[in-house]
Amino acid sequence: MSHSNIDFLHTLETVIESRKVANANESYTAKLFSAGASRIAQKLGEEGIELALANVQQSRAAIVSESADLIYHLLVLLRSNDVTLNEVVKELEARHY
Repeated sequence: MSHSNIDFLHTLETVIESRKVANANESYTAKLFSAGASRIAQKLGEEGIELALANVQQSRAAIVSESADLIYHLLVLLRSNDVTLNEVVKELEARHY
């Protein structure tokens, strides 16, 4: 791969955006978008809890897997509100300085 792994988040963000108009019967992401804000929030919360439990269990593999789930669902929530990952990164940078 010629780009860093972190660049994949931008690729994933683009894919998620494209799924906003996809058929909900053919795409899990489209199904989340069609279910609305409450369902998206619920999934994000579930993944956060699952990650916290993986941390308590000190399972590295589960932490990696649940982190991926949490980041994916966070990106869905962001895109459902037309917020970009770059906006979040800019906020983090502003808090750092």
